[in-house]
Amino acid sequence: MRRREFITLLGGAAACPLAARAQQRAMPVVGFLRGASLDSIADALRAFRQGLKDNDYVEGENLRIEYRSADNQLDRLPELAADLLRRQVAVIAAMDYASALAAKAATTTVPIAFVVGADPVSLDLVANLARPGGNLTGINFFAIELVAKRLEVLRALVPAAIRVAVLVNSADAAATESTLRGVEAAARAMGLQIEILKASTSREINAAFAALERGRPDALFVAASPFFTTRRVQLALLAGRLGIPAIYGERQYVEVGGLMSYGASMTDAVRQVGVYIGRILKGAKPADLPVVQATKFELVINAETARMLGLAVPPTLLSIADEVIE
Repeated sequence: MRRREFITLLGGAAACPLAARAQQRAMPVVGFLRGASLDSIADALRAFRQGLKDNDYVEGENLRIEYRSADNQLDRLPELAADLLRRQVAVIAAMDYASALAAKAATTTVPIAFVVGADPVSLDLVANLARPGGNLTGINFFAIELVAKRLEVLRALVPAAIRVAVLVNSADAAATESTLRGVEAAARAMGLQIEILKASTSREINAAFAALERGRPDALFVAASPFFTTRRVQLALLAGRLGIPAIYGERQYVEVGGLMSYGASMTDAVRQVGVYIGRILKGAKPADLPVVQATKFELVINAETARMLGLAVPPTLLSIADEVIE
């Protein structure tokens, strides 16, 4: 081999690791921020990655994701958002209102795609649904707006119910306030009496159910909360043990033995966040991406749990249910 050829080959070999490192540095990074634990959200993560894949981004191949969770200690979110910015993420996926608020406070330049359960204009996240105008856009899955409908469905299953307990996450003050406004207005219109119970830890959930056992309300309304979703097995088991009919906001509760849920498809909402992030990585600006309003709503009933509670599901509910789990 000639000396010149040998030097050329040697130089190419030395350049390969440098090129690989440069390519790795160029790989865009997405920050994934959530107020509750990342445990038990495997379906949502799959949906999120599918949304990214719909725009040709695959984690580990041409995209890196930095995951951050406050484990329901919402006061940690500002520091977690700041940490993601220090890592120079290209965009932040904010998986709840508290995370979106922390991310918004942390940056006015890095794009943020959120999923929230109430009108993001009233939450002061965007200026307008059609043209958000800033560095945020995302999805509203109507957790708060559907409060009255959930109460109606619960009343249809338990028509004799007068006293309804409402369980809210005390750590999420903004969501709790919005939920209670909706519940109180709907309860007045329906002639229901409500009792408010608050919990933000597993131990407090147990204490709330101890209070339920003493008070014996006719039914239970579990507010939408990422933390409650992570504790759905505990909630469904405790409600079953007390023999109290309960309604939830997501089908995941019913899949683990909860009685009934009515709400938007969270997996579809999170998939859409992934889609938006893919579009942003390709150059779209959040200011020009309209906030997506959830259009797919699900009524899911666990027939076995209903029988265990001695409840006969009315044919009218069965006829409109999207799924009845036997």
